Amino acid sequence: MRPIEQWIWLPKSLYPDHQTSAYSLHVTQPTGEHNYAVAALTGTYQADRAISEVQLRFSGDTFFALFVNDTFVASGPASAGGDFLAGYCEHPLPSHYATEAVLTQDTFPGLAEGKLSFYAQVRKDPARLFDFSKGQGGFFLTAFIRFADGTEDIFLTDENWQIQLLNAYTAPEHFDNSKEETAPVAAERIDNLWHCETSPIPPCVEKPLVFSDDMLCETASAESSSGIDLTIPARTTLSMEIPFDKIYAGYLSVQAKTSDRLSVDVFCRELDEEGTSEHYIFVKDADYRSLEMHSAGNLLISAQNDGKEDAQLHLDYIISYYPVYADAKTVTSDKDLNLVFDVCKHTLKQCRQTLHLDSPRHCEPLACTGDYYIESLMTAFTYGDQSLSGFDIRRTAELLRNRDGRMFHTTYSLIWVQMLWDVYQYSGETALLADCEDALILLLNRFSRYIGDNGIIDNPPDYMFIDWLYPDGINMHHPPKALGQTCLNLFYYGALKTAAKIFDALGETAMADKQRSALNALQPAICELLYDHKRGLFFEGLNTPTPEEKLYQYMPPNIEKRYYRMHANILAAYFGFFEEKECRRLLDQILNDDTLGQVQPYFMHFLLEAIYRNGLRDTYTLKILEQWKAPCKDCSKGLAEGFYKPDDYVFDHSHAWGGTPAYSLPLALSGLEILEPGMKRIRLQPSLLGLDEAEIQIPALQGIICIKLTKDAEPVITLPDDIILEA
Repeated sequence: MRPIEQWIWLPKSLYPDHQTSAYSLHVTQPTGEHNYAVAALTGTYQADRAISEVQLRFSGDTFFALFVNDTFVASGPASAGGDFLAGYCEHPLPSHYATEAVLTQDTFPGLAEGKLSFYAQVRKDPARLFDFSKGQGGFFLTAFIRFADGTEDIFLTDENWQIQLLNAYTAPEHFDNSKEETAPVAAERIDNLWHCETSPIPPCVEKPLVFSDDMLCETASAESSSGIDLTIPARTTLSMEIPFDKIYAGYLSVQAKTSDRLSVDVFCRELDEEGTSEHYIFVKDADYRSLEMHSAGNLLISAQNDGKEDAQLHLDYIISYYPVYADAKTVTSDKDLNLVFDVCKHTLKQCRQTLHLDSPRHCEPLACTGDYYIESLMTAFTYGDQSLSGFDIRRTAELLRNRDGRMFHTTYSLIWVQMLWDVYQYSGETALLADCEDALILLLNRFSRYIGDNGIIDNPPDYMFIDWLYPDGINMHHPPKALGQTCLNLFYYGALKTAAKIFDALGETAMADKQRSALNALQPAICELLYDHKRGLFFEGLNTPTPEEKLYQYMPPNIEKRYYRMHANILAAYFGFFEEKECRRLLDQILNDDTLGQVQPYFMHFLLEAIYRNGLRDTYTLKILEQWKAPCKDCSKGLAEGFYKPDDYVFDHSHAWGGTPAYSLPLALSGLEILEPGMKRIRLQPSLLGLDEAEIQIPALQGIICIKLTKDAEPVITLPDDIILEA
């Protein structure tokens, strides 16, 4: 589609205070005041003949929902991604994305009569952490129209569109239609600040939950109606809780009928915490749609009717998720283990939006690569399609280009290298490596500058992120050197090892050799300075002081205590720092030593992978997965953020970073090894791990790989025709 962009917004002469926007929630705008605004934009196209198809390209700043002929098309835009570090600089992100959609007579009524009626609601300002603005409100739409007779036309946003400031939207999650309405006016063309790239992914699926069995569910019987209807008697306050069968990411939609003041508070709670909330005042009938994402396992509603007549509310919870093209499962003879897999898989689905999220409660940007790496691997054994992961990788590469290889979470930027390679292995997308090569070089060059005179990383900007734990009251989110240095060095070791494979795949032999040379210099230095040969363990970092000029919020002063914990030792085995026999010994040692502290579900991913890579899956996989059973039985609606809750923090239950069982279990059962990217050639070495039965489905580009395992019987393996299975 031709990238024609004609942006419109509220006329500056009429609305001078509703033009500009902060770039994100975590930046202080250098100049200007930014007043929250939501606008409604309408445009109508009427032809004298039938329309067969319409190709749309559209976007808005900062968030929008688009309807055509009263039918929902998409919300958006696809998030630019962003990073906490990039957010703090007072500049907009370079990329903004436009969405493409195709409308046909089958799904959009009115086209047969030549009618196109466009309606968009646009929120100008960031309201969630993944929101990024170019600093100006705006919207554009380009419609390429093809008629049934073969002729064509084009329809653009311009001064013929009407725009209305919706005064009832007073602030994020606040709606008050007692405010005086403004009349629609002609929209004004504005400069194109965005120059959008076309999003390579489709818009998210959005649909209302339906009421069934006294709760709201995603699927129910054909007779079930969407949402819930409430009658609030005159002069009465009504409070009630509406349970969901699971925790869902979504948006609130409310239709109110009232002749007097009706005050409504809706609390979106995953369990029984305070959660996020929306607040409404209706003094007349209204049709409201939220423009901010929530995560909810129930709604707590309080409605106060001050009028003399009953008031009516219809409330929908519109769930949102990335389209599902394949839906694979792993089922075993252990029902509790099946529940773990299902909870992890469901939580992953809620985190797959226009970018992977840490959780739809937090809505963090692309800063949390460790989360999204694990989610990409979970996807490989559940939903299959790696398009979203590939887009995350490319957006992260853009961040690295614009920050000279620097990201907020230092270890996470190194995990990006692992994600790049593994998504390539599962997707077979050869262009992915080439597209990110320059960003990879920037990242590696930056880390080479962190090497001290002692030959290891000794002068980085920080050591975050390690794990969500507080040994001796010290936050391992951004630990001192003594609790973070060895892990950072081992992540760098792994990145160099993986980068060499990437450059080999690209045919860049000299660059591959350069990484191997750096690896060969780093390994003995790590072994000499960070490994205790007497104990046969890595300790977590040196106790040398951190220079005062390097101290800041995320680089605390170093401490004198030497720490022996599981984290660094897990990574050493995970990255194959030693030969396999020694890695196995290291894993056996740490898994049978209670003095080495705890790890949260996030770091359990690296442990389970280390066990798989070093031939210990039959010994330890099920033993480790036991730790998920109790929290998943305690809350089967969504995945708890961690095993060990800090005193000053409330866990969410929509956090897929701990969902590695949806990857680690089917991987260990199947023994999958990818021999050619895109799973064109694979090796399978199935094992029941001590279970009686298991069925594993692995979605590939070519179709579903199915493995059925029964105790004392040969595996039954079904493969798509285009996959070669090697012994």
